[in-house]
Amino acid sequence: MSEKVLSPKERSAAARARLLAAANELFYAEGVQSVGIDRVIEHAGVAKATLYSAFGSKDGLVRAYLQARHAATAERMAHELETRYDTPKERLVGAFEVQGLSFTEPGFRGCAFISASADAPPGGVVEQAAQDYRTWLHELFFGLAQQAGAKDAKSLAHQLVLVYDGAGISAWLDRDPSAETAARTVAAALVEATIPD
Repeated sequence: MSEKVLSPKERSAAARARLLAAANELFYAEGVQSVGIDRVIEHAGVAKATLYSAFGSKDGLVRAYLQARHAATAERMAHELETRYDTPKERLVGAFEVQGLSFTEPGFRGCAFISASADAPPGGVVEQAAQDYRTWLHELFFGLAQQAGAKDAKSLAHQLVLVYDGAGISAWLDRDPSAETAARTVAAALVEATIPD
C-alpha cells in the first residue's frame, strides 16, 4: 500500500504541529528563555525556514505555545466542571479537583505561565499571554461565585485564585500532589463561609 502524498498545505500544517509539540515539550520542561530555537527545530525535525513561515519568530512560537496551554487548560476546566458538578457552588470547589488532575501527570512542572514569566522581559509576548491567562482564571472564579450567589463575588474569587495559585506551586515545588486535597478543603471552607445553603 502506498503512502498518501500530502499537499503543501498539509505538509505545512504537519510541520507547524510538530514545531508546536516540540516547543510544548521543551519550553515546559526547561523554560522559554533557556531553550534556543535551534533545539526546538531539531527536536521537531523540520527545516529552520518552517519556523519563520509558520510562526514568524521565536516570539511567535512562544506566543502560540502559551496560547495552546491556555486553551487546553480552559477547555479541560470547562469540560470537567460541566460533567462532574451540578451547581456553581460545587464547581467553585470542584475547580481545585480539576486542577489537581495535572498534579500527577508525568513531567508536571507547575504553571507554564508562572515559569515563563519568571525570566521573561517585561512587555513582551509572555507578559501578554500570562495576562490573558490570569484574566481567564479570575473571570472563571468570579463568574462561578456570582452564579452561586456570593454577596461579594469579587472578594471570594480573589481568595480562591490565591488558593489555586498556592496549590499549583506547592504541588510542583514540594512534589506533593496532595496539595489538591488541601486546597479543596480550604476552598470549601471559604465557599461555605460566604455562600451558606
